[in-house]
Amino acid sequence: MKNLIWPGSALLLCVTLLFGGVAQAGDSTSRPTSTTSTRSTPGLEAAQAISIITGVAISPLLGVGAVGVMKYYKTAPDKRANLPWYAQPWFWGPALLLVALAFVKDTFGTALPTVAKKPFDVAEAIENKISGLVAAGAFVPLIAMIFTSVNGDDSALYGDAGLAMVNLAPLLNMLTIPAAIAAFLVVFMVSHVINVLILISPFTIVDAALKSARLLVLGTVAGTAFVNPYIGAAWSLVIILVCCLLAGWAFRLMVFGSVFTWDLVTFRESRFQVEPDSNWMFTAREVNKTPIRTYGKLTRGPQGELVLSYRPWLLLPRRTLTLPPGKFAVGRGLFYSEIIEIDGDSTPPLMTLPPRFRSHEEELSSIYLLAGVQDIGVVKGFKAFWSWLKELFGFRPEAVPAVY
Repeated sequence: MKNLIWPGSALLLCVTLLFGGVAQAGDSTSRPTSTTSTRSTPGLEAAQAISIITGVAISPLLGVGAVGVMKYYKTAPDKRANLPWYAQPWFWGPALLLVALAFVKDTFGTALPTVAKKPFDVAEAIENKISGLVAAGAFVPLIAMIFTSVNGDDSALYGDAGLAMVNLAPLLNMLTIPAAIAAFLVVFMVSHVINVLILISPFTIVDAALKSARLLVLGTVAGTAFVNPYIGAAWSLVIILVCCLLAGWAFRLMVFGSVFTWDLVTFRESRFQVEPDSNWMFTAREVNKTPIRTYGKLTRGPQGELVLSYRPWLLLPRRTLTLPPGKFAVGRGLFYSEIIEIDGDSTPPLMTLPPRFRSHEEELSSIYLLAGVQDIGVVKGFKAFWSWLKELFGFRPEAVPAVY
């Protein structure tokens, strides 16, 4: 029960501080006032919107659901029917229920075997991607529309500049909305990396650490936004800038996670056939300045060399990478396999194979003329333990076939 206290308290604090403090950004435009001094200005609303968008990008379902429930309870009962979709109970009720279920899974999942927990991790990765897309298309534009006056007369905001007869709000919103969506997508991509790393991690304790790190970042956005909207906006802009620098790495991991999720959910290995000339896979490390987890097709060149053909960002002009010469084999893992380089006792991975290649390792090795198949990671450890256990009880362990 003690394991529930600190993450639960931190989660509640994040929701209360961030979305309770800045949700009033949406309410400020609905309360009529006769004085300019009490009116929310575009600068204040922009600061609040930046914090909201950053927080929602870090955890989309939690963010949109929390903003919705706060807006619902801050609105008079007779006006709640006119609230936007995210503030309606039919949305934020199920949304926060799913967040609670994910929290329970993360809390008690450390006691589950990795194999038993992975289906729930796959489901959460899909949920995170769907909620992120929904938030980007339907929620962020509403929050980014900051150039509106309290009484609905947009010209009042620009009267001091001599532009009272010109309604600039729609034009300015056309500039802020794309910028807000771009910032949201960049932060969301980096945040979604947590789900991808959890998906491929064989250790449940690592999963808990990754979730805690994301919760910590969300907490910093919450705390700064609660102390002062402008401080919160400045810190959110720092997070957005860092995420821009990590965008390429995050995009490759997002593609990696999408391919893995699709293969696992659709049980693709049962109907997959290895192509005789080229197959899609990821680089497992940086090779000749080609980044790790670059997605491309691996073929055999005319001299027998391994050649990877890929497009940066999946859209840019095609490039080719000739892999360094060496002795390679297929390493069979528990959830996915790899093409490994045999260098004495060391077997560093060269290519990561999507889950669809599970049970097709021998065929892949034959097509690319590799040095056989060997077990790696958890599979190798499990087989070694099984052999030791049988020997302990007097059974002769099976001979391990030579790899090469």
